[in-house]
Amino acid sequence: MPRGLDHVVHAVRDLEAAAELYRRLGFTVGARNQHSWGTHNHLIQLPGFFLELLTVAEPQKLGSDGLSALFGTFNRVFLKHRQGLSLLILESEDAAADATRFRSAAIGVSDAMHFEREGKRPDGAPTKVGFSLAFARDAKAPAIGFAVCQQHFPENFWNSAFQQHPNTASAIGSVVLVAENPTDHHIFLSAFTGIRDLSATSSGITVSTPRGDIRVMDPAAFRSHFGTEPPDISRGARLAAVQFRVRDRAALDAALKAGGIAASSRMGATIVAPETAIGATLVFD
Repeated sequence: MPRGLDHVVHAVRDLEAAAELYRRLGFTVGARNQHSWGTHNHLIQLPGFFLELLTVAEPQKLGSDGLSALFGTFNRVFLKHRQGLSLLILESEDAAADATRFRSAAIGVSDAMHFEREGKRPDGAPTKVGFSLAFARDAKAPAIGFAVCQQHFPENFWNSAFQQHPNTASAIGSVVLVAENPTDHHIFLSAFTGIRDLSATSSGITVSTPRGDIRVMDPAAFRSHFGTEPPDISRGARLAAVQFRVRDRAALDAALKAGGIAASSRMGATIVAPETAIGATLVFD
């Protein structure tokens, strides 16, 4: 079945500085969490989607297999060269079945892998959250991690109190990849998303998922749409931008002004450039 956007990882070297940046952008940022393999994160929730600010805080805990390798070590290597958007993760109702489907399509690189951690409710009370992930790989995008995520205690994870943001962000609009030849990723994205029909234009391709779009643009189209420089794609496609839907443009503008965030306007959208947003282009419309 078609898989919607679940979350995107924004890999950073200074996690607390990134959390403070996103607060200044007008987001409600969750508490700091820890994974057993040494990565730490802060989460920013929207209905059915979240942005994961992540760093490798305890590299000595990294191992050579499982989530430690495919998630932890992947981000450690990513952060050696750059900061920015590192993983694109879709929702899953059955991660084990999706892992089998990925293997059949010759894009799978793991079985379903499960982990649990302690979370915190808005009042600070502890709670348990659990996830199963299955990873895929696009050979022409080695700097992007791809996975699906199945939530085992969604009632403990999703909380409307975490989804109220001063900038009025209310939904995920799209994620944007940049590639030299966007159509090279058509077959992979179709197998990854479970969506056969992709739309194509002169500037790229779009996958319309049940929750948000995945857009793949060439560098010229990215510059034209967002007025910022795309990431370096000399070694393959990169995950470049996240587009948020906001309810109130005046409230967004007020939040950015209060946070001292420089932004530009292009094609009716408000854009925060990667020089400000730690390697990511953030788009609000």
